[in-house]
Amino acid sequence: MNTTLKIKKIGNSAGVILPKELLARLRVGPGDKVHVTESPDGLRITAHDPDFAAKMEVANKIMRDDRDILRVLAQ
Repeated sequence: MNTTLKIKKIGNSAGVILPKELLARLRVGPGDKVHVTESPDGLRITAHDPDFAAKMEVANKIMRDDRDILRVLAQ
């Protein structure tokens, strides 16, 4: 999908309007957040929060490694 968006003045800032097709592909709507990350080939807009994903990886590792301790604490 190739889409060209025009930058528009919004108050004292600038922004782009995302067409409904893009919103549907991102699975976001008004009020949702998107995340912009830099990649080797440019910028990437996603609904996926990379910081949250990294924190969940750490949490999953702790839960795997310390499951016996966590089971005792849960009782």
